Amino acid sequence: MELEGRSAGGVAGGPAAGPGRSPGESALLDGWLQRGVGRGAGGGEAGACRPPVRQDPDSGPDYEALPAGATVTTHMVAGAVAGILEHCVMYPIDCVKTRMQSLQPDPAARYRNVLEALWRIIRTEGLWRPMRGLNVTATGAGPAHALYFACYEKLKKTLSDVIHPGGNSHIANGAAGCVATLLHDAAMNPAEVIKQRMQMYNSPYHRVTDCVRAVWQNEGAGAFYRSYTTQLTMNVPFQAIHFMTYEFLQEHFNPQRRYNPGSHVLSGACAGAVAAAATTPLDVCKTLLNTQESLALNSNITGHITGMASAFRTVYQVGGVTAYFRGVQARVIYQIPSTAIAWSVYEFFKYLITKRQEEWRAGK
Repeated sequence: MELEGRSAGGVAGGPAAGPGRSPGESALLDGWLQRGVGRGAGGGEAGACRPPVRQDPDSGPDYEALPAGATVTTHMVAGAVAGILEHCVMYPIDCVKTRMQSLQPDPAARYRNVLEALWRIIRTEGLWRPMRGLNVTATGAGPAHALYFACYEKLKKTLSDVIHPGGNSHIANGAAGCVATLLHDAAMNPAEVIKQRMQMYNSPYHRVTDCVRAVWQNEGAGAFYRSYTTQLTMNVPFQAIHFMTYEFLQEHFNPQRRYNPGSHVLSGACAGAVAAAATTPLDVCKTLLNTQESLALNSNITGHITGMASAFRTVYQVGGVTAYFRGVQARVIYQIPSTAIAWSVYEFFKYLITKRQEEWRAGK
């Protein structure tokens, strides 16, 4: 337990047990004083010391300053748990979003809103149909988010120390988010391709292995990264907006940067909504590249759609300007709880692991 406000004087050898003081109390006081040496403001008359002042228990340990040597592991574990939980909880809405972004959907797959789409999918295709492909998503989300949060936290601190020593830099937050996205998408893109093909209406794939085998044999290994550049084109601005908004809101809702679940949920939800709405056109193009939707391919003379420019042209040819905002409602509805879950779970596990590390170090 952290203690503050002691004077350095009068601690040599520690106080002896005296009248009214048990040996146990003396030992406890000795420990307090020994741990407090050098932490006070200094000074004090010889042989005198102020009573130890305990840190507010509600504040917990300083979880933003993690113990040396454990920082990367802590961020990776917390990030992996947050990523898996986020994708698992929100997967049915993600399935609806993928279908609503279809450029020329089958008449049986035209939906008015998210709830109506989810109800019709369950009623006509089965209770577990919205969850098809969840296993590959969870498998990819763990390592992807571990790299994502660990890279972000490390770069955020490094760049902030350079740009704004001792403070928080929005430029550093945005730049760290952009670089972290490169690692996240490299790990997640193949899973994203498989997931979205299994989510489409009348998908011929019932198992992940069937989809992987078909894509590999028919389109080659490059198909798993066909949308990577567009994914980055979407996710780099998305994450820059996302992290800058989150950190900005944290400055207002949680200026002391303590573990505060309410502020993490609110900041994450708002950051996700703003970033999702701003980058919907890029998400539509990414979905087209991942699914290679057959009806859209008929309007594209080059066969397979490759690259962002080709995807943008195809979207415009098929549906005009409004097609770039297909599924925006589902995307925002998905992203609000998604980022709220991700940040709250991540901050909770970061706090929990840090607290256990501090307790272990204090007990050594």
